[in-house]
Amino acid sequence: MVEELKEPSGAKRSAAASKRILLVDDDAEIIESLRFALEAKGYDVLVARDGNQGLALAEREDPDLVILDMMMPKRSGFLVLEKLRRTRPIPMRVIMITANEGSRHKAYAEMLGVDDYIRKPFPMDRLIESVARLLS
Repeated sequence: MVEELKEPSGAKRSAAASKRILLVDDDAEIIESLRFALEAKGYDVLVARDGNQGLALAEREDPDLVILDMMMPKRSGFLVLEKLRRTRPIPMRVIMITANEGSRHKAYAEMLGVDDYIRKPFPMDRLIESVARLLS
């Protein structure tokens, strides 16, 4: 399910409580645990379950941060990141999460300008700290 966020025109969002995070992952358990942890910290969370849906939501909703899985159906995290970097005048903050151990993948993600790269499994505190740092 994808949440639609509507704001009255002219409404100003308050500080961290209304920061919007787009979570793009095809693993339902990861989505639910990350959504729970992020919402507990006061963030609004949008969810996409594949790369194409993630890219469409990123372009339409303009989230403050994207948490992006590397390996997904339809469009990989790398392809989503490449497109976001090519098409946006102001780069969107992106944290890439992956179970992949390869250092080449990390180097490529960094070359594309990823803001953080986190290998699964990771302590939830590690992700929450990264989110807080990137959104402060």
